Amino acid sequence: MLIFFLLKSLAELEVLCTHLYIGTDLTQRIEAEKALLELIDSPECLSKCQLLLEQGTTSYAQLLAATCLSKLVNRVSPLPIEQRIDIRNYILNYVASQPKLAPFVIQALIQVIAKITKLGWFEVQKDQFVFREIIADVKKFLQGTVEHCIIGVMILSELTQEMNLVDYSRPSAKHRKIATSFRDTSLKDILVLACSLLKEVLAKPLNLQDQYQQNLVMQVLKLVLNCLNFDFIGSSADESADDLCTVQIPTTWRTIFLEPETLDLFFDLYHSLPPLLSQLALSCLVQFASTRRSLFSSPERAKYLGNLIKGVKRILENPQGLSDPGNYHEFCRFLARLKTNYQLGELVMVKEYPEVIRLIANFTITSLQHWEFAPNSVHYLLTLWQRMVASVPFVKSAEPHLLDTYAPEITKAFITSRLESVAIVVRDHLDDPLDDTATVFQQLEQLCTVSRCEYEKTCTLLVQLFDQNAQNYQKLLHSASGITVDMAIQEGRLAWLVYLVGTVVGGRLTYISTDEHDAMDGELSCRVFQLISLMDSGLPQCSNEKIELAILWFLDQFRKTYVGDQLQRTSKVYARMSEVLGITDDNHVLETFMTKIVTNLKYWGRCEPVISRTLQFLNDLSVGYPFHFSLTFITYILLKKLVKIDAVKFMLKNHTSEHFPFLGISDSYSLSDFRCRTTFYTALTRLLMVDLGEDEDEFENFMLPLTVAFETVLQIFNNNFKQEDVKRMLIGLARDLRGIAFALNTKTSYTMLFDWMYPTYLPILQRAIERWYGEPACTTPILKLMAELMQNRSQRLNFDVSSPNGILLFREASKMVCTYGNQILSLGSLSKDQIYPMKLKGISICCSALRSALCGNYVSFGVFKLYGDNHFDNVLQAFVKMLLSVSHSDLLQYRKLSQSYYPLLECLTQDHMSFITNLEPPVLLYVLTSISEGLTTLDTVVSSSCCTSLDYIVTYLFKHIAKEGKKPLRCGEATQAGQRLLHFMQQNPDVLQQMMSVLMNTIVFEDCRNQWSVSRPLLGLILLNEKYFSELRASLINSQPLPKQEVLAQCFRNLMEGVEQNLSIKNRDRFTQNLSVFRREVAEALRSDGSAEPCSLDMMS
Repeated sequence: MLIFFLLKSLAELEVLCTHLYIGTDLTQRIEAEKALLELIDSPECLSKCQLLLEQGTTSYAQLLAATCLSKLVNRVSPLPIEQRIDIRNYILNYVASQPKLAPFVIQALIQVIAKITKLGWFEVQKDQFVFREIIADVKKFLQGTVEHCIIGVMILSELTQEMNLVDYSRPSAKHRKIATSFRDTSLKDILVLACSLLKEVLAKPLNLQDQYQQNLVMQVLKLVLNCLNFDFIGSSADESADDLCTVQIPTTWRTIFLEPETLDLFFDLYHSLPPLLSQLALSCLVQFASTRRSLFSSPERAKYLGNLIKGVKRILENPQGLSDPGNYHEFCRFLARLKTNYQLGELVMVKEYPEVIRLIANFTITSLQHWEFAPNSVHYLLTLWQRMVASVPFVKSAEPHLLDTYAPEITKAFITSRLESVAIVVRDHLDDPLDDTATVFQQLEQLCTVSRCEYEKTCTLLVQLFDQNAQNYQKLLHSASGITVDMAIQEGRLAWLVYLVGTVVGGRLTYISTDEHDAMDGELSCRVFQLISLMDSGLPQCSNEKIELAILWFLDQFRKTYVGDQLQRTSKVYARMSEVLGITDDNHVLETFMTKIVTNLKYWGRCEPVISRTLQFLNDLSVGYPFHFSLTFITYILLKKLVKIDAVKFMLKNHTSEHFPFLGISDSYSLSDFRCRTTFYTALTRLLMVDLGEDEDEFENFMLPLTVAFETVLQIFNNNFKQEDVKRMLIGLARDLRGIAFALNTKTSYTMLFDWMYPTYLPILQRAIERWYGEPACTTPILKLMAELMQNRSQRLNFDVSSPNGILLFREASKMVCTYGNQILSLGSLSKDQIYPMKLKGISICCSALRSALCGNYVSFGVFKLYGDNHFDNVLQAFVKMLLSVSHSDLLQYRKLSQSYYPLLECLTQDHMSFITNLEPPVLLYVLTSISEGLTTLDTVVSSSCCTSLDYIVTYLFKHIAKEGKKPLRCGEATQAGQRLLHFMQQNPDVLQQMMSVLMNTIVFEDCRNQWSVSRPLLGLILLNEKYFSELRASLINSQPLPKQEVLAQCFRNLMEGVEQNLSIKNRDRFTQNLSVFRREVAEALRSDGSAEPCSLDMMS
């Protein structure tokens, strides 16, 4: 295809548009994208865009012009101010003259206007903020036809969104300053204008058949919503935390919110508009209900809440609109926000409260009964009731809250509706809600609080339903018809009932309980334990995955509530269980737990969900109870109880695929299923450790199944057959050993494992890496095992002084990393979707392993050079090769990679600067550039590591220069290394200067979350580059209005006050203290005061 500068005609440009937007040929599209980039870079770009807009025959030609203009105005180096004014005015005139353009073209052109306005917000021409005239320009549109009004509202809406949008390629402080100025000067006026337009709409009869009128109302409502969704205080709230949102309305907006007409307007709009539009009105009301409490005085807040409650009552008394899923969802959010922002004590004081709580209860019950309608909205209703019930103990008002009347009804509706849904799901082959375990767990955790209110009613209902369904299930088991639809329905109902019993038992921790309540928990728990016996007696013929998963939920809730806590020894929960089941205390319960775990592992080997949940339960038991006061003692007592149980003894002696099929390597098991083996062996090894002590024979017996497996692998390797089986065995063994190594936290036990593995079995893993380096399913578990072995957790690798184990372990790790590093580079270039699993993930694990070794303090690395051992040098060279194969963007894009590489670099700069200084100049430049880019990342782990690494480098260089000035140069090795680094910095002075700019920019303009870390290297950089620091200081001061310049100059003088020309700890601490004061004072000085604004807020240019 012809490149851009050969394009001769409009026709050729339009062909380019066709290929770009609607073409199906991938090659042509790629060529079109290249031509687009050339078009943007061309000096003729603006004239070509104008040609496309004025003479283009298709909407795609106009869209291409808008896209090019958007990219052009969004460049880091902006166009001249006159040119941007011309573009803005041209587009305004263009859309005004052609209001019936395709909607996507109008939207794209409006985005250009919004970008120009935001980026030029503080730019002044002839003492005027020229780009702020946009709001006056828009008012001209509002005086025209309906089409013009729509465009005017769209411009304001897009501008509000653009002002709220954070562009992470630009300084965040600059964004906040623009957004804050826009909020203070324009946003309130825009909201008032939008509300006045909506009042005009309501004042005259609505013609909802008119598409343009409908579109206008939609755009105005979207504009209001954008105003209310504005990030008023720069908190960048997480949108996923929907139920925790508070809208920080500015105090200057109080008058708007105090007028009852404002809320009435949106309630009236909801009742007047069709569903697509009324949904937007409700979205606005959600934001109104979320207004911060401190905006009002107490009487004002009560009045405002009263108006909200009246609106709720009106909606619920006329519920027709709620049949639309969009309206229904927004109304549920609205109800949840009421309790988020207002206390129950305030709600009960509202005059309409008794009637409204009745209506809300009926609405909730109806919603729960229609479980298939908008299931994602139920979360908000349960949130409302959960928070209402949780607030009951704190209500001091004499007014009745009535929750003891309605909460049991809500619980009953949830229980009965879920049981009734099963038959419909089974018979109509619908998606089973039980399959979405994340949603089920979320709803049950909300229900657990609600269910404990008037618990007697809930318990009576559950007992009745459980007995009835259990009897029906037993009848079906004994009938001759076998598995039928009726059986599937009964099993689904039992699964729900077991989940619900677990939920209400777990609710004991969230609500006030009595001995009677504990006795009721015992009644319910008896039935589940009886069901467990019934289900397990029928295995493997009679089994149901959903019931098993529900049973595991119940067991976990019972464990958290009644097992291990010393206060529960006399709990009434065991009274009934003792009569019926002979379970008298938590010892018996633990036996039941472990028997169930062993049964599941035996019979459910091919069901990954049951196995993984069972193993998680086993793991939780082996860890103990993190919420208890005396953690260590109670955990130890619990583990002592566990290891006395026969089922645990059986597991410790028989952990083979013969007894536990999930440990097998059959092709019927997916390789991803092998992951659960790590959890299994972690838990099992914790139990082994309880009584292990220094008993090497006991450890050898425990390792026997793994010994047999490794010997089998060794034999097959040597005979060179069944390689696929060997690979699967090795993957399983690597996962098993990683679980074991993770649990061994003492020197004695770790030494036993190391002696078992070395020298016999570690070389086998080495051979596996050589053979299957291109298969991450094999290499990842092995590399993770090696990384785990290198971890000196709890000083477990501090071997005896006579032991060479630390060095031997490092040598094995070095061989493995070198082998993997050299082989992985032979894969060549990889596609974007393959590069992480095939290459970067392995490199990340290698970096973690190497860091653990360097920081572990169990190897004296000087020994390697002293005795001519090249393992240390080899692994560092392998690291460099792997590093250079990774782009800087990938280093920061993949979080696991950046969080392993940067801490490793920190270790290298701390203890191995000789290695850093010996790097070739291009490699050293790569490393320093990676530090510079890491300084600006939002991940504080990464940016703090970068600061520390930079500090070590700068300190090393500063000390070298200081020594060089004091005494004649001695040609020692350290001196030569320092000289090499100094020479490199002299050849590349911009490297450290750029990093100083970044750090100063962070301190002055950014939201600096690791100020202490930033301060440490900054002092060294200032002392090494005093001239450049003076230039930076001067550029910032001179960019400010005259009244601020002297204030800033004084801030800089205070920064260096009392700071000496050295990097002693005392001097650094003084600088850090000064920097904290400096940051606060500069922020105060730069704060907008309504007068002239700085044109630039960036010291990095």
